[in-house]
Amino acid sequence: MRGRVLVAGFATRHVAQSAHRAGYTVYAIDHFCDQDLAWYTEACVSFDEVADLPEKIADIASRHPVDALIVTSGAEDIGTTIPLCGTPPAKVERFLDKLEIQRFFEGLDVPVPPLTDSYPVMIKPRRGAGGWRNTVARAEEELRRWEEAWPDVPYIAQELVDGIPSSVSCVADGHRARAIAVNRQILRGAGERAHGFAGSITPFSHPLAGDMIACAERICAACGCVGSIGVDFMAGTRPWAIEINPRFQATLDTVEMAIGESVFAMHVDACRGSLPAARPAPQRVAVRRILFAERDMRLSVDLSPFAPRIADIPWPGTEFEEGGALVSVYGCGETEAAACADLEKNVAAVQGAIGIRDPL
Repeated sequence: MRGRVLVAGFATRHVAQSAHRAGYTVYAIDHFCDQDLAWYTEACVSFDEVADLPEKIADIASRHPVDALIVTSGAEDIGTTIPLCGTPPAKVERFLDKLEIQRFFEGLDVPVPPLTDSYPVMIKPRRGAGGWRNTVARAEEELRRWEEAWPDVPYIAQELVDGIPSSVSCVADGHRARAIAVNRQILRGAGERAHGFAGSITPFSHPLAGDMIACAERICAACGCVGSIGVDFMAGTRPWAIEINPRFQATLDTVEMAIGESVFAMHVDACRGSLPAARPAPQRVAVRRILFAERDMRLSVDLSPFAPRIADIPWPGTEFEEGGALVSVYGCGETEAAACADLEKNVAAVQGAIGIRDPL
């Protein structure tokens, strides 16, 4: 084993799995503690509120001494006495605020949708990940409805730009950055959470891919963050930079499946000052899609036999509210069409199993 790491954050399975594959002994603190997280960890502890994380981290570290702390979404700015393998809280704080990200992009002269009060606008809370509260307001009354739904939540309003949601996954050492994959992001596409993350395709072949790579490497080198960093784009008439994710991204699974290399190992190396000599060449196309509950439900079946075609596997008897994330499903192939066909086959099988379920 290479060492003992504690992975903490709202969702950690993807990072814990990558660390386990890279030869590390893994412990985790996670909001869900799904079945497969237990497969990759020596111990996993759940939490309800982010405010509970420091106490949970201290408790598990007192019982299971670890060499390093790895943080995911929700834990980026938590300080502990455990050595951090990632960007320090004082550095990362700026990039958890979308208004500060906007100013950072503008300072770099990176194309970014400008802030505006002319409709239509894209409304985004200044803090938060996953895009699930993002919404398009086409008139004043739509903005007011959003404000009523999310009172006291600071937000930004950006000019609405066309394009395909995408991202570039990078690793950085605080001064330099190397892109390791370009991804297409799959969004929910409908309802109140239309702009919420729902999956990814890696690699994303697009005429602007090279421009996005160059822009992402410049952004990640300039931001001073270390380890795994992602930059979100809208690939339209030009690559519009949207956000920086100064942490492991939800695209980690499809990146590793596509390039056949360990992103966790690259993260650790980057934190130690070593970057890949070149961008890894994709070996195949990988796609992930998150399935969501169509209504309030209780899962009555064990989905674990579907692994490794699925991940984030809930325990039988888990209750879900309408719209809640159920499980991640994968597809893989030599081409994007083949990967998507494999995905649809796997989705159909999982949906067939979930169809035998008990209402609340």
